[in-house]
Amino acid sequence: MSQENVEIVRAAFEAWNAWDLDALRELLVPNVVVRLPEDWPEPGPWVGRETVIREMSEQRRVYEGEGSTVEPVSDFLDIADRVVVRFINRGTLGGVDFTQELTGVYTLRNGKALGWEHFYDHAEALEAVGLSEKDAHADS
Repeated sequence: MSQENVEIVRAAFEAWNAWDLDALRELLVPNVVVRLPEDWPEPGPWVGRETVIREMSEQRRVYEGEGSTVEPVSDFLDIADRVVVRFINRGTLGGVDFTQELTGVYTLRNGKALGWEHFYDHAEALEAVGLSEKDAHADS
């Protein structure tokens, strides 16, 4: 099941990069819950598939050019029904290019995302799933 979960998260990243919010919508349960870092411009939690898609659509509109892209910069870690991955979010806002590193913790069941949480601090994300940096490196 865990490889399937990794593939779902990969598909979500690909959908975001292609700005295919319909494909992303298909990966979410109706009552999905998304939590972003506390100081995120659009604080949450976002609850419900249509709310999540609407908020993501608004985010995409704010970015210039092709929008933002996300690129995994670590292995995808499978932990029971969750997948953890560190990624870089890149885009342009107000004529300024930005690069932002985040770690996502994605909870999945039966081929759909139940929710996710993004962290600025990778160690904090690992702690949220009961791992330390040392544990995570031992599994790689």
